[in-house]
Amino acid sequence: MCVIEQRPVIETERLTLRAPRRHDVERVAAFCVDHDVARMTTRMPSPYTRAHAEDFVARCGTQDRSRDNTFAIELADEGLIGVVGMFTHLDGQVEMGYWIGRPYWGRGYATEAAKGALDWARATWKKRYVTAGHFADNAASGRVLIKAGFLYTGVVEHKPSIARGEPAATRMMVWLA
Repeated sequence: MCVIEQRPVIETERLTLRAPRRHDVERVAAFCVDHDVARMTTRMPSPYTRAHAEDFVARCGTQDRSRDNTFAIELADEGLIGVVGMFTHLDGQVEMGYWIGRPYWGRGYATEAAKGALDWARATWKKRYVTAGHFADNAASGRVLIKAGFLYTGVVEHKPSIARGEPAATRMMVWLA
């Protein structure tokens, strides 16, 4: 069994990935109130409130880090710009998800954060297989995952989207270390 740091910190070229903190609540709430951010996730409600952000940050602080790890994506001099997380399903399979605030879309931050998290998962968490998916109407997320090293499986699942209020066709992918 590998021992996981309580609060791992990952440094990439431009970003720091770290545990979300109470002072992140305002930025989480500000970015997630954007319906176009929320509707591309499975768990984020819309409308999104400060109370949702407070609950999210609190839950991150109680994670069993041997199974789940959520990282705030921090840009120097700006603060939190998004989140990337890895979650272990009951069957032991690890799935990665992420979101980036709209002002930071299209700048490569999601890919850089995903690569950093995957490098950490391989080196520290000893993971060799991670899944991810993107809603079929979010081709940009597919490009992020491909650049991070994921491959399409050919499987399309219908995953729930709280913000959409209905399941969304999700193109499943896999990353192999």
